Amino acid sequence: MVADQQCFPTPALLHEAGGFNNMSVAQHQASKSMELQRIISAMHRAIPELHGVMIASVNGLAVAHDFPDAEAERVAAMSATALGLGKRITERTNLGGLAEAVIRGDNGYLVVYAAGQHAVLVLSGPIDSNLGLMRLEARVAAVNIKQILGQA
Repeated sequence: MVADQQCFPTPALLHEAGGFNNMSVAQHQASKSMELQRIISAMHRAIPELHGVMIASVNGLAVAHDFPDAEAERVAAMSATALGLGKRITERTNLGGLAEAVIRGDNGYLVVYAAGQHAVLVLSGPIDSNLGLMRLEARVAAVNIKQILGQA
C-alpha cells in the first residue's frame, strides 16, 4: 500500500459533479482531492486491517486511492464493472436497489459500494475483516463522497 499516493479528480468528473463556482479548476481539484484523501485516511483509522481503499468513477477510472499504482486502474475498472453487474442483477431479480457487491476470495474481500451516481467506493481487506464494520463505515463514507462530488 502506498500511503502518500493520490489520484486527482478529472475536470470532467468535477464539472459533472456540480461545477466550479468561483474557484479555478486546479483549486477545485486540489480541494476535492484532499477531501477524498481524508475519507480514505478515515477509513484506515476506523478499519486498520484494510489493504486498500479507492474512490473510482462508474466508468472505471481511479479518482483517489491508496492501492499500489500497478493495481489501481485494474481495481477501478473491475470494481465499476462489479457495481454495474450487481445493479443489473438486483434489478432483474427484483431484489431492490444494490446495497453492496462483496467478492470473497481465499485471501480476503473486495467490497464495492455506490457513492452517488458517478462514483464507486472500494474496500479491500483480509479474510478476517469485520464486514459489519466495513458496511457501517462505507455507508458514512459514501454519503460524504456524494457531498464532496456535489451529488447530495
